[in-house]
Amino acid sequence: MPGLGGRGLWLGLAVAVAAAAAMAVRLMGWWSPRADFRLFIPEELARYRGRPGDPGLYLALLGRVYDVSPGRRHYEPGAHYSGFAGRDASRAFVTGDYSEAGLVDDVSDLSFSEMLTLQNWLSFYEKNYKFIGRVIGRFYGEDGLPTPELAQAEAVMTKGLEADRQELIEKQRFPPCNAEWSFIRGSRFWCSQQSGGVSRDWIGVPRKLFKPGVKPHCVCVRTTGPPSDQSPENPTHRNRGDLDHPNLGEYPGCPPLSITCSVPL
Repeated sequence: MPGLGGRGLWLGLAVAVAAAAAMAVRLMGWWSPRADFRLFIPEELARYRGRPGDPGLYLALLGRVYDVSPGRRHYEPGAHYSGFAGRDASRAFVTGDYSEAGLVDDVSDLSFSEMLTLQNWLSFYEKNYKFIGRVIGRFYGEDGLPTPELAQAEAVMTKGLEADRQELIEKQRFPPCNAEWSFIRGSRFWCSQQSGGVSRDWIGVPRKLFKPGVKPHCVCVRTTGPPSDQSPENPTHRNRGDLDHPNLGEYPGCPPLSITCSVPL
């Protein structure tokens, strides 16, 4: 994989932005009206639990109904995920609470990251199972159109995608250090062209990154070239990379430009 320094860094970030935007477009497409779907009331959907005499084996996620008969061994009565069959148990996909109290469709208090997990499950079902219809209730009205609650869920997912994008940008700019700890020697941090799982054409030096509400952690910081957030309208710079970022701090006793830093006990 080519390094992501200089121009390559911004190319990589542009790709990440495009991927997030494409995902958001696909997400919004799932709510679009389609002519080939049925509307279910919850009592009708409950008949599709794969029991003898049942008309099928369906489950719903955010109000969307899928035929999971091809995965019968996972959802049929007695199987590990049988509680999802015949209902919308969107919340349990994230919480793992398979009790009757947990197998519900209320996702209103889930976090951005939890809603992204739910979005990944939606991707899974869209790819692997046939879409059948929609459940009238929390997420779709009697006309089959999205409710405000579904719009809110979509908004939280979109914000989660943006948060992920920002996290990726920060990780590309400040990759985590390699780290080890010894009871005798204390902590050691060091940087490489692969540290933090970020391939790049620079190594960097260890620094503490401070963020509100988060414990400081070690990141690798580029030491040459312009800062990552430099405006194109202001091409002059001090050739110090991101060393002057205000949220960074040096480790006491470590040489400022050493790629390795030891912090004794």
